Amino acid sequence: MKKTTLTVLIAMFTMVFCSAQLIEMQKVSGGYKYSQNGNQLKMRDMVNIMEPNQQAFNFIKKAQSNQSLASVIGFIGGGLVGWPIGTAIGGGDANWALAGVGAALIGVSIPISSSANKKAKQAVEVYNLSLGATAFMGHKTQLRFIANGNGIGLSLGF
Repeated sequence: MKKTTLTVLIAMFTMVFCSAQLIEMQKVSGGYKYSQNGNQLKMRDMVNIMEPNQQAFNFIKKAQSNQSLASVIGFIGGGLVGWPIGTAIGGGDANWALAGVGAALIGVSIPISSSANKKAKQAVEVYNLSLGATAFMGHKTQLRFIANGNGIGLSLGF
């Protein structure tokens, strides 16, 4: 009896604490925030996590390259906008055409960043779906104490 009870407790403990590692998405302004087990994930973390799943890995690599490209273009655009503004504040003669080019670069970076967000969302959805068949979903489980004609015991449903 002690061995059976111990085996059941170890099995339940293992299922609860060693469950599949789903990635959670939370909508924030300008995109999504990703986390796993309460830890916020960066793009490079998600690339490492999704490497075994080829389809999700392809999506997240595209998202990573789009995000990098959008960041570089946006940074350059911000610098080109900021330089004339700083010159004007300092009392110099500002080159507003430079600010216009910078604004255009910022405008170009927005749809690229949006594409990166969509690809990352797709990657997370594909990754989570691949875990769905084997994942132990803690929020969908029921542990019940039961008593019937066969005796008493615990029932774990998921």
